[in-house]
Amino acid sequence: MMIVRSKAPLRLGLAGGGSDVSPYSDMYGGLVLNATINLYAYCTIEELEEEIIEINSFDSDCHECLPLMSALETDGKASLIKGTYNRVVRDFSLPLKGFRITTYNDAPAGSGLGTSSTMVVTILKAFVEWRSLPLGDYEIARLAYEIERKDLGLSGGKQDQYAAAFGGFNYMEFLQNDMVIVNPLKVKRWIQDELEASMVLYFTGRSRSSAAIIDQQKKNTSDNKSKSVEAMHRIKQSAIDMKLAVLKGDMQEFARVLGQAWEDKKKMADAITNPVIEEAFSVAKAAGAKCGKVSGAGGGGFIMFFVDPVRKKAVIEALGKLPGFTMPFNFTEGGAHGWKIYPTDNVQKMKY
Repeated sequence: MMIVRSKAPLRLGLAGGGSDVSPYSDMYGGLVLNATINLYAYCTIEELEEEIIEINSFDSDCHECLPLMSALETDGKASLIKGTYNRVVRDFSLPLKGFRITTYNDAPAGSGLGTSSTMVVTILKAFVEWRSLPLGDYEIARLAYEIERKDLGLSGGKQDQYAAAFGGFNYMEFLQNDMVIVNPLKVKRWIQDELEASMVLYFTGRSRSSAAIIDQQKKNTSDNKSKSVEAMHRIKQSAIDMKLAVLKGDMQEFARVLGQAWEDKKKMADAITNPVIEEAFSVAKAAGAKCGKVSGAGGGGFIMFFVDPVRKKAVIEALGKLPGFTMPFNFTEGGAHGWKIYPTDNVQKMKY
């Protein structure tokens, strides 16, 4: 029986994150600069002769065997898998086939790297390969957004799905009616190398649910709280400024924008920072870090620190004394992709 695998890259939110969340993006338009890294979400689908659906979600520690049916109850267990399956079967009127699906992430859930949205894109890509669905990058990203935000009711923005589908450095525009325009950036190799040499990715040791933070951010925008809205305007502008800094390789400007964006981000919601995050900033700066910013909604997950490359080892060693850990990474090109495996006797023929 056929086996299908897929993977999609996680992303670092470099600038503009939060402006892709409604209602701000509907009222003012959002701008985001992000880049994918070599951490991934993975999915495998194996056809089964039995009329069952076997689910193995290692991130949510869910292992279930269900009867084959056209709609699965989204009961909080492996909801990303079940929600994606339900939407695909419904939208494309697929004949039912038994299968086993296995998913896992390189990074923990709640890491601020877009793990949940990237996983939905990865699962969708596996179904696209398995059932030959007519979906391109934009369609996969849009459908993944609708599954997560509308079908499952999970709070969040739109950037993660498009980052996972397209990959690389992308400057994204978020307009009314969920319209998104992805502008891929051609960043020179030496600039990517310098950014990698100058950045330390530190996991705080605690995951967080982004929903509560995002809900407060949305409420502040809806209530037109001037402090929060003005901060988001500056965060949106930071995407424009950082785009130029990245394309020119202006590291001094990159650091300035990153540091200011963190100060503005903290004004969006009370839970964006906490003592654990502040301690990590204090330790990193004492060791030589110039600035930093939490990737994602805030409250925990990964922090991106910007350092002089000659101080990088000292910063890593200092952070190593805290409960979290640093994660080496490289920027990647290319978004979600999938492939089929056709076992024939003892030979596996792979088709890309």
